[in-house]
Amino acid sequence: MSLFRPISISLSPNTEKDDIRLALKLLSQPRLWKKESAENCSPRLEEEFKKYLGVKYAISFNSGRSAFLAILKCLNLKEGDEVLLQAFTCNAAANPILWAGFKPVYLDCDKKTFNIDVADLKRKITQRSRVVMVQHTFGLPADLDEILEICQKNNLILIEDCAHSLGATYKGKKVGTFGKAAFLSFSRDKVISSVYGGMAVTNDDTLAKKNRDFQSEIGYPSYFWTFQQLLHPILMNYFILPTYSFFRLGKTALSCFQWLKILSKAVHWKEKRGKKPGYFPKRLPNALSELALNQFKKLKKFNTHRKEIANFYFKALQNTSFEPPQTFNDREHIFLRFTIRHPKAHQIIKKAWSKNILIGDWYDKVIAPHDTKLEKMQYVPGSCPKAETLSKTTLNLPTHINISESDAQKIVDFLKQFK
Repeated sequence: MSLFRPISISLSPNTEKDDIRLALKLLSQPRLWKKESAENCSPRLEEEFKKYLGVKYAISFNSGRSAFLAILKCLNLKEGDEVLLQAFTCNAAANPILWAGFKPVYLDCDKKTFNIDVADLKRKITQRSRVVMVQHTFGLPADLDEILEICQKNNLILIEDCAHSLGATYKGKKVGTFGKAAFLSFSRDKVISSVYGGMAVTNDDTLAKKNRDFQSEIGYPSYFWTFQQLLHPILMNYFILPTYSFFRLGKTALSCFQWLKILSKAVHWKEKRGKKPGYFPKRLPNALSELALNQFKKLKKFNTHRKEIANFYFKALQNTSFEPPQTFNDREHIFLRFTIRHPKAHQIIKKAWSKNILIGDWYDKVIAPHDTKLEKMQYVPGSCPKAETLSKTTLNLPTHINISESDAQKIVDFLKQFK
């Protein structure tokens, strides 16, 4: 490993040597990138998800956003209908609601679980409310029993956002199987990663047929877009990360590659303004399906490792000024990131980066990333005070497969200087 390679929470964190070899192989086979053939991996990926979650239908898309948009478009809602979702989230959760022509209504969240504040959900239901979208934040399942009861009482559709929580369970049952539908993300820093990718899952026959028809109609993203995603794990692990702190070479190279459009950004500038880039919604290209399948085979190993690193943090940060995440006996938390609270969170993150420890700030704003235009998201400042406080007082520690216990110890040693 390069002396200049940082301890990082993102930047293609799940990538291992076999993933890089696969990406290199796929780069040389453009004829298979989005071809409908016996070699198409998307149906195999969908089948694996159906078996794993125990659902009747799984429909693949090129992102979690596309999957969420497909679900919303197929629900027979009317323009202006309300979709309730929590604040302390990403614009990728809000934008599909806007793109579908509906109204996002933001709910506050619980300061200990980072999930929906159920009391605020009850307060903000109106006659125009149609959907509740539940985000299982950082891999901890929300209180699904209470939320389901509220949805049933008010005739609301429950959709689960499982972008952070593949493998998590609530009372022994996997998340993604409680609502009318759920969506998952395979983006570059999620539980499994194909750089971009997503899945819609449901047990509803009618909704599944509409989603499949929607998938057939939208087509694939361009070959160049697929090329950008395949190149990402290769450049990230062979060049950008090993030289990240060598006179800022890797960091500068990443910015240049994105500016030159050799690599795509995780969030397009249009999304920060509520607009839709042309590559959403699209089908999942065959090449990215193969990357996702390779990662999916390693899901148990990945999540076991995350829990082991999380347990290390729990023990190492006892009797410090950092407040750890909450856990529950009836919920299996997969710890996509280990999120802690501290009044000086952003100062700590900034100082850590100067030490080549790239800890994170999901979410640094009530709707992240930091330069998202809140008015374009239809968020009213002050409407979710606990979420706004959390955005100023949380920081995330890495748990991914490339974080060793010695890396985690270095992070803890750094954190212990703060009172």
